[in-house]
Amino acid sequence: MLRVEMLCTGDEVLHGQIVDTNAAWLADYLFEQGLPMASRMTVGDNLDALVSALTQRSQIADVLIVNGGLGPTSDDLSALAAATAAGEELVEHAAWIERMAAFFTERGRVMAPSNRKQAQLPASAELVDNPVGTACGFAMPLNRCLMFFTPGVPSEFKVMVEQQIVPRLRQRFAVADAPRCLRLTTFGRSESDLANELDGLPLPPDVVLGYRSSMPIIELKLTGPAARLSEMEALWQRVREVAGENTIFEGTEGLPGHLARRLKERGLQLAVAEDFTAGLLNWQLRDADTPLVGGELLAQQSAAALSLLAAESRHLAEKQDAALAIYVGGWQDDTLSIALHTPDGTFAQTVHFNTRRYHRKTYQDMVSMLAMNMLRRWLNGWSPYGGHGWITVVETL
Repeated sequence: MLRVEMLCTGDEVLHGQIVDTNAAWLADYLFEQGLPMASRMTVGDNLDALVSALTQRSQIADVLIVNGGLGPTSDDLSALAAATAAGEELVEHAAWIERMAAFFTERGRVMAPSNRKQAQLPASAELVDNPVGTACGFAMPLNRCLMFFTPGVPSEFKVMVEQQIVPRLRQRFAVADAPRCLRLTTFGRSESDLANELDGLPLPPDVVLGYRSSMPIIELKLTGPAARLSEMEALWQRVREVAGENTIFEGTEGLPGHLARRLKERGLQLAVAEDFTAGLLNWQLRDADTPLVGGELLAQQSAAALSLLAAESRHLAEKQDAALAIYVGGWQDDTLSIALHTPDGTFAQTVHFNTRRYHRKTYQDMVSMLAMNMLRRWLNGWSPYGGHGWITVVETL
């Protein structure tokens, strides 16, 4: 199998001052294209370190995608590092200088002299077009490896990968069918609890069962070659059975997207009022284009009786002329109440969180998920109250 790797550059990436979203996007995109990434490394803005990394990976990888370091400033070193590793000089490309000058002229600006640096590429390099920016991408061979150099700006990087790099790889190499990945996401079960029932499953050759824990959810994944898909699907039925009612969605749709689709299918509108989640629930639902009618951000409240919370949710639904309403109360002593008003009646529960080791934002994520899960369960025709390994249900209405 073709070995594809990524080299991320930049002090800001190495030291965690920015989140490397390019790496996450590329790994997912390449997987879907049948070119799964074999490894990834990050190097700061240091010429010797970059030359060493390029030389090392060029002896192992078939393809190396280098991201970052193509700008006009002194800490942009990727082109110089590539030329140094190959024992070549940098050569200025006049055509790219004209391209950059036109880019600035179209925007009513004059190109700074420092931008000429972006047209200086290793002598053996092949230009890789960047249709949306001034950083000139390039490709070149080094030892056993074909290297692609790309800018760090995500909008430029993604266009170049999709339109320039992957088509080149498909022309040059035999690309296998994309691996298959079956996935579902659970809420309310621990990773160890799920693993206790699943780890003994007999897996087909080259098929891997994986877990991804990201509080408050656990994702289960079955990944394997396309040729094993029928065997994977047969095994997947057992995974579904183990996850049971704790499965909040399959695939990558996300729970807000899942709810948005189902509410639209049934012609239902939802109103939301929230205290502890501070607008997070409304934002997550709105971002998924959920049919919302109004939303209220409540002042910090003390714990209220469930009957009062239920009444507030009914009032919210009536005021917004909505069939459904979610009302998230205030947080006090690790305890919180949530009410869900539906055409079938009003449901409310008070829950207590059994651990205090997380940041406030994590608890807000948990409460938002708990509220959406109540709605999901009602849509499924189940009791809105589900089991939770790390949350104690104190009272229900």
